[in-house]
Amino acid sequence: MSSDTREFPWGEFTRRDRAWHPPAFTPPYKTSVLRSPGKALVSLRQSIGERTGPVFGHGDLDPLDNDLIRNYITTGGEAIGERIIVHGRVVDEMGRPVKGSLVEVWQANAGGRYRHGNDRYLAPLDPNFGGCGRCVTDDDGRYFFRTIKPGPYPWMNHNSDWRPSHIHFSLFGNAFAQRLVTQMYFEGDPLIPLCPIIGTIRDKAAVDMLVAKLDMNEMVPFDSLVYRFDIVLRGRRSTFFENRPEGN
Repeated sequence: MSSDTREFPWGEFTRRDRAWHPPAFTPPYKTSVLRSPGKALVSLRQSIGERTGPVFGHGDLDPLDNDLIRNYITTGGEAIGERIIVHGRVVDEMGRPVKGSLVEVWQANAGGRYRHGNDRYLAPLDPNFGGCGRCVTDDDGRYFFRTIKPGPYPWMNHNSDWRPSHIHFSLFGNAFAQRLVTQMYFEGDPLIPLCPIIGTIRDKAAVDMLVAKLDMNEMVPFDSLVYRFDIVLRGRRSTFFENRPEGN
């Protein structure tokens, strides 16, 4: 595919700029060696399947689904750690708000450990923190979560690399072609430039789009700091798709 922005004659989505996303084969990120395609990519025409998508409503959610501090309480207390709010807008490639988009998040706890059977990091689990949440964007494409700032953790990439603090995001837009899975990082984290995954992204502006900015205008006094993370679905300057750069 070329990297121009002409619209497909058979659909509404513009062509992707492959220079904006990292190459699939990037040996410093060890997992990419096995995940990267072994043959040349094939460009397919968009069909009705790519231009339509699932529909979600607020009635599908529990009132606490977007409150990770309280939605897994098991012992009578709230989750432990630095209390934060993450908010932002979801827009399409033309800057139009994407309303009714299901936004799901998952993350490690304040000590850097996931509630997952395969996570053997020595940090303790928090009995009142599950690490998962979801919400649906409003008519202006806005969303927000209340949560605990996740801790960094070591991982077996090459020896013991360390992941910066991050939150995983999954989004369903208005069509399957807008499907997005990505990661959000925090402004000022010194581990960001050292991360092998982030190092696969060549354009500094693309990296910057993955970094949530401290939003002191929205902070909750004596309660929570706030970070803003806006997300762009598709287009030449779309938010980086973490697992499948060719699919976003």
